[in-house]
Amino acid sequence: MQVHAYSSFAQIPLKDVAISVTAPDGMAIAMKLTDRSGRIEPIAIPTPDTELSQAPDPGQTPFATVTLHARLKGYEQITAENIQIFPGTVTYQDLEMIPLSELPSQWSKYELFDTPPQQL
Repeated sequence: MQVHAYSSFAQIPLKDVAISVTAPDGMAIAMKLTDRSGRIEPIAIPTPDTELSQAPDPGQTPFATVTLHARLKGYEQITAENIQIFPGTVTYQDLEMIPLSELPSQWSKYELFDTPPQQL
């Protein structure tokens, strides 16, 4: 999995965005900070066997799902749920971070994205 965080107004890369990736049960898979290009080192996510994605079985899911949280002071927090990770491919997640006003009451604002399952 690869992540790219940038400012929504000018698509300027954002450094030091705290990225955490968790499994469906809430267990932490990785925690990283974005570099000056707004990217992190790729995260390896455990996935089901490749054969499941080649010939899907209705009783089994051919991909792994994760939740991603992104946080940077002064920007709206982002949570992306049910991100689907298929074996043998890189999943790219762009994060358009929206600047907040200077009011402390705005810090608790966040945006939630829920990815629906693939139609296989």
